[in-house]
Amino acid sequence: MKLDILAFGAHPDDVELSCSGTLALEISRGKTAGIIDLTRGEMGTRGTAETREAEAQKAAGIMGVKIRENLGFKDALFTNDEDHKREVIKVLRKYQPDVVFCNAIKDRHIDHARASTLVSEACFLSGLQKYKTEINGNEQEKWRPKRVYHYIQWYDIEPDFVVDISSTIETKIQAVKAYKTQFYDPDSKEPETPISSSNFMESISYRARNFGRIIGVDYAEGFTAERHIGIKSVFDLI
Repeated sequence: MKLDILAFGAHPDDVELSCSGTLALEISRGKTAGIIDLTRGEMGTRGTAETREAEAQKAAGIMGVKIRENLGFKDALFTNDEDHKREVIKVLRKYQPDVVFCNAIKDRHIDHARASTLVSEACFLSGLQKYKTEINGNEQEKWRPKRVYHYIQWYDIEPDFVVDISSTIETKIQAVKAYKTQFYDPDSKEPETPISSSNFMESISYRARNFGRIIGVDYAEGFTAERHIGIKSVFDLI
């Protein structure tokens, strides 16, 4: 199955928090998208790997993605080495995305920047003819995505471009809320975390509203790019 967009997250919920509005927007326009979670989020304070998996699949249904897979890397402990790159390359070659979304280039959680570099480097290696990978005994063809974009997470990184998600902000919020164990729940007896407060839940909307303010729309999501972005006409910009 070839996908137009493949979004990677170090943990289940990274994609929802950061670029689910953009995914839902492109899906509404007929594009195909999938999500690859690198870890199961098993080191998270609240919930379990099993509850995160169920929540991730529910969120995937809300967004309308075609596939969601988990590579099972060790949460907080995976490394950017060849073994981990090879697993990412396998899914890149399997789904042949034109566009890849991945973690922020710098962030509060140590997994985010590491995942950012890991996926970016795998995207390059995936296009090398002499780097061989197999799935089920079958050699894969090389594939390099046309674009790699990094979404913005905890830190307020200056975006290279922002996407108007005014029409899909509710989808984004519902996808985030699918993670009931992770985010604000006044009835929860679990320990508080930096993302379990009501302030953090409210930030989903007000940060999107602030990105929207930059370009004169209601809500938006921000991204950074690894290389200059080209356009065919200045009238393509809003």
